[in-house]
Amino acid sequence: MKTDYYEYSIPELVGILGDRFKDYRMRSNMTQQEVAERAGVTVNTVHRFENGMVPNMSISTFLLLLKAIGCIEGLDELMPELPESLYLIKDNGKKAQRIRHTNKSQALKVKSEKSWQRQES
Repeated sequence: MKTDYYEYSIPELVGILGDRFKDYRMRSNMTQQEVAERAGVTVNTVHRFENGMVPNMSISTFLLLLKAIGCIEGLDELMPELPESLYLIKDNGKKAQRIRHTNKSQALKVKSEKSWQRQES
């Protein structure tokens, strides 16, 4: 069964990641000290992350920790590169740099469609 991560708060998600990180670190046969040295962070940072004591963590620190244990290639699974989208190509053939809605009802329609897509998967 697939986990619905939308049901979790950000601190809860960070806690889940910290718990998983600890498992990966231990399977890599590394101590918290070794990870901290490789990542350039304190042992306390690693300890607090692994034990769910960090309410939020910068993406930079998280990436440093992933690199330290050799798991940075997992980013492709976390957020795979998307193929080109015809939806994002403007009339002049250039790729759109931002999305603008001309009115609130259009923005709400997009938001409700995304919610609906989430429920299907």
